[in-house]
Amino acid sequence: MMNKTTDHIHSLAKGLRVLECFRADAPRLSISQVAQDTGLDRATARRCLLTLHAEGYADYDGKYFTLTPRVLRLGMGAIASLPLPQIVQPWLDQLTEQIGESVSVSILDGTEIVYLARAAQKRVMSIGLMPGSRLPAHCTSMGRVLLAALPIDQARAIIDASDLTPRSPRSLTDPDDIMAEIAKVRDQGYALNDQEIETGLRSLAVPLRDGRGTTVAALNTGMAATHGDPQQVVEQYLPALRKVQTGLSRVL
Repeated sequence: MMNKTTDHIHSLAKGLRVLECFRADAPRLSISQVAQDTGLDRATARRCLLTLHAEGYADYDGKYFTLTPRVLRLGMGAIASLPLPQIVQPWLDQLTEQIGESVSVSILDGTEIVYLARAAQKRVMSIGLMPGSRLPAHCTSMGRVLLAALPIDQARAIIDASDLTPRSPRSLTDPDDIMAEIAKVRDQGYALNDQEIETGLRSLAVPLRDGRGTTVAALNTGMAATHGDPQQVVEQYLPALRKVQTGLSRVL
């Protein structure tokens, strides 16, 4: 058990908060912006940023800081040490060849999903996805599968803490509507997302469970929204996803 007075390095905690400020929608940040995002005073934010710069984790042009590829050592090292990506990757490779669409596995981290493994057939999103990529949980098929596996009050707390800014004209933004969709996912055992994360993209996800029936991750496939009826996605792809879901439940 951690001794609160001696085992917690406050400066390290502050540095980690600074690192987490950098996102896909905020790749370049000033000292003032980091101070505002973290709640740290400007002097502390400056010291953290300059330390990251000195250690090679950030570039600095005199006004803005950007992270360097060296940061990938932290995230990719963590992902590489997890057994789950190594277990699921051969299944994903086989599945994407079978259905002709990209497939992915992710886990829940706070209000976001984190991609652990992916087999890309073709690019259907405007942003490139890879292990380590993050997307909001509330408006993604894998996110809703993972939220559906949680107790209702815990899922609601995550929704309430999420940024519900619409990603597309079809995005659900009312917490009650999102919770109703999660309840539907819980009942039917899969999530169908029709252009909520990005216009022109549909995705279908199922939970991945271990031998005890506990949901440990989510599996999905994404495709262009070329058919008028989204339900055709379920008819076409759900059987293949279910087959992998069953196979992985024996080895997870």
